[in-house]
Amino acid sequence: MKNQMVIAVNTRLLQKGKLEGIGWFTRETLSRITRNHPYHKFIFLFDRPYDEEFIFSDNVIPVVIPPPTRHPILWYMWFELQVPRILKKYKVDLFLSPDGYLSLNTKVKQLTVIHDINFAHRPKDLPWLTAKYYNFFFPKFARKAKRIATVSFYSKEDIVRTYKLNPDNIDVIYNGVNTLYTPTDTEEQDQTRLKYSNGKPYFLYIGSLHPRKNICGLLRAYDAFRTSMDSNVKLLITGGEMFKTGDITKTYEGMRFKDDVIFTGRLTIQDLHQVLGAALALTFVPFFEGFGIPVIEGMSAGIPVICSNTTSLPEVGGNAVYYADPFDISQIKDAMINVLEDEQLRMDLIRKGHVQQKKFSWDKTADQLWGSIQICLNT
Repeated sequence: MKNQMVIAVNTRLLQKGKLEGIGWFTRETLSRITRNHPYHKFIFLFDRPYDEEFIFSDNVIPVVIPPPTRHPILWYMWFELQVPRILKKYKVDLFLSPDGYLSLNTKVKQLTVIHDINFAHRPKDLPWLTAKYYNFFFPKFARKAKRIATVSFYSKEDIVRTYKLNPDNIDVIYNGVNTLYTPTDTEEQDQTRLKYSNGKPYFLYIGSLHPRKNICGLLRAYDAFRTSMDSNVKLLITGGEMFKTGDITKTYEGMRFKDDVIFTGRLTIQDLHQVLGAALALTFVPFFEGFGIPVIEGMSAGIPVICSNTTSLPEVGGNAVYYADPFDISQIKDAMINVLEDEQLRMDLIRKGHVQQKKFSWDKTADQLWGSIQICLNT
């Protein structure tokens, strides 16, 4: 391997105040990798004006390439026409793409991070053209990649099985958790509940309002929970809308206890820290996850976690969460009742969660991703 490497990175998801799971993965890994390897040059490829907070060190060169990648036709233009031009201009040794997309129109070595392939199994959750794009191009991206990283052994097996790939070319790199998520004290918890839930305890959902996140199932389970017992516990749902949220609105409007459901919208990470720390429990019951970062955020905040028993979630949650079948509303309802009523259960989940969350850190994630980069560059 020659001394200084030029590594281009797809950083289009680094948008101030709008980071979702893959955006956080990009931010947390790249902030460490660029600082830990100052001798190498990193070309950050943005699709719109960027914020200086994402230029993590002096060895980062930001390049804005239009057009903003807002729909599949623009994705195609960006990755197949614009990216190859920049890779050639900067004599790039490796193109790293943390969101799964690659360019089919370059001979430069490419490393992609495919977090999951939910779209292969649940295409109807997505707008029609988006699902078509993913299911046409991602198999090609997976075969074009010199190497693939993914965030769980579940996702690795799924990618290998679905795309018929060699497992030796896929590295498992777990997500980390933001160190800001820590338990909060009683006074902070009281103030947070006053601010968000009129002083009442609440179950909490964190994540985007996306069909595969099973918000409708959570709303139905909460209604069943409130119907079956006399309780003042509310449901707090944080996160921004994505698409196909009509079913959520319809389910919400049909609820008996809809007045006790609070949609906060997207919160800052400081507000999330407070909201997590004051929650009675995290209720995260998606149909499909490649990892499930909120699970370890809940553990880190010192609260019990209720989550789905499907896909990658048992791998991430270990023995430290209360599992429920996301397709079974009564199981989710029963989990809520048991966590509310059984103080010993809550304490056990919090204690086990404290141990489990130590397995995950962004420092480890960044080191492992750098290991994948080195393998790519050396082969």
